[in-house]
Amino acid sequence: MLEFNAQQVAMMIQGKVEGDATIAVKQFGKIEEATQGQISFLANPKYEDFLYTTKASIIIVNDSLVLKTLISATLIRVPDAYAAFATLLTKYQELKAATLVGIQTPSFIATTAKLGAQHFVGAFSHIGENVVLGENVKIFPNVFIGEHVKIGNNVTLNPGVVVYSDCIIGNNVTIHSGAIIGSDGFGFAPKTDGSYQKVPQLGNVIIEDHVEIGANATIDRATIGSTIIRKGVKLDNLVQIAHNVEIGENTVIAAQTGISGSTKVGKGIMMGGQSGIAGHLSVADGVKIAGRSGVTKNIKTANSTVTGYPAGDHNATLRAQVHLRNLPALDKRVKELEILVQQLTQKG
Repeated sequence: MLEFNAQQVAMMIQGKVEGDATIAVKQFGKIEEATQGQISFLANPKYEDFLYTTKASIIIVNDSLVLKTLISATLIRVPDAYAAFATLLTKYQELKAATLVGIQTPSFIATTAKLGAQHFVGAFSHIGENVVLGENVKIFPNVFIGEHVKIGNNVTLNPGVVVYSDCIIGNNVTIHSGAIIGSDGFGFAPKTDGSYQKVPQLGNVIIEDHVEIGANATIDRATIGSTIIRKGVKLDNLVQIAHNVEIGENTVIAAQTGISGSTKVGKGIMMGGQSGIAGHLSVADGVKIAGRSGVTKNIKTANSTVTGYPAGDHNATLRAQVHLRNLPALDKRVKELEILVQQLTQKG
């Protein structure tokens, strides 16, 4: 377990120590639960009261925080406590990973595979023929890597990840447990007798730099060519990316979302959970797709927001929902007016 004092932590996050700079911590803790020897942070004003009751040894806070009374913990002041704490967690994870090197047994590594420096291969992992791994690649137990796969530097494949043959993974990529990269796309040709003939999937998957893929996500290989995940993309758990899809840079996709084959998703897109996009469509840059929305046609307006099924303009959809909720009252009113008109007609 790694240990750091307040001054060392401040250097990592470019903060200023207020209190005992020599006090040391070994663990992280939530401010409302932290104990001695742990470090925490305060970014949300809702939790400020815990600042005066917590047992944490070190707390990262915003520069703007004004103390209401003296506290026992050492403070590290930074411009943005939340961002600084995230940076600290990242650095801690990197330092911890740096200590993890070597090859556990049993595991299989083909003689033609090339492994870079500072690699780690967990037990029961399989690395196929002509695989090339960069430096500081961490392969945890029960990972399968097929033949001719290329993986860059600083990549982590968590337990149970499967990477099919010929796929390419860039630098600084994290893939979480159970994710499958390069499985066959869903390609079947209908036959005259009503059955289906499988269309061989001969392409691959390319994952560029700084991508994170959640647990049990699946990214299908292309029929021909490549399924491409551009740099900076973040995929949540249980996301399905079909064959020949292209996801633009810095797009984020929440859980249980599916994107059908040959769709092109632009840069900087945000997709809410359980949303979906039909096949062979394109989505402009910067579009926001609300959760549980279904996109059935091209979205050509950049930086727009869509909602519902079929997905349409967010504000227009909300107005339509208001009218829909008012339908029972409107129906009642129409019937009352019909009765009134009938009465007036009879009197005339």
